[in-house]
Amino acid sequence: MNSVDAKRILETALICAPQPVTVRELRTLFDDALGADTVKTLLLELQQDWALRGVELVQVATGWRFQSRPEMREYLDRLHPEKPPRYTRATLETLAIIAYRQPVTRGDIEDIRGVTVNSLIIKQLEDRGWVEVIGHRETVGRPALFATTRQFLDDLGLSALDQLPTLDTPGAQATVFEALADAPEAPPAEGLEMEVALDAANAATQGEAAIADAPGESGGVANEEVDDGVTGQ
Repeated sequence: MNSVDAKRILETALICAPQPVTVRELRTLFDDALGADTVKTLLLELQQDWALRGVELVQVATGWRFQSRPEMREYLDRLHPEKPPRYTRATLETLAIIAYRQPVTRGDIEDIRGVTVNSLIIKQLEDRGWVEVIGHRETVGRPALFATTRQFLDDLGLSALDQLPTLDTPGAQATVFEALADAPEAPPAEGLEMEVALDAANAATQGEAAIADAPGESGGVANEEVDDGVTGQ
């Protein structure tokens, strides 16, 4: 089979796939007649073939997939003008801390944020598939250790955690969680929420004691305990 036909088969399979597809799975298209390296080379060529189109081929944590380019979002949103609820500042702070400081316990998060973490926030992140328990710390009470998931990376369009922008990268506020807005049922993480999420992550790496409240918001344990993790439009 020539490379043109092979890429055509790969292209069709990836466009029709509802989820990212691994190289191992793609090899079954050819009864394993093509090696993993050959399939990867063809995928990279296919990626270049789509370089100037509104859809791109990307490698994420769980495999390869086609997805719309970020600059197309403005137009695609017009097809679905209704927006899902946005995650609250507290939820994005918690997610950012877990992402940049993982694995962490609930106590670690509370030490960094300076307030009690609402259990509903953790559950919300777990239900969304972005956070999971990966073990327990060997200390009193054996608290659960939280880390981000492969789904979290998929929704960000990343293949590994080291692709997350460093907190001192120019424009990081505009990129670190922006891709989550394109994930199914994901919130438009933008504006203030994204900025305080980065502040939270930055505090986590520097060991700061707490996160300052945004203008117009009240902080403290009482406020946190009634926060359900979602804001309306």
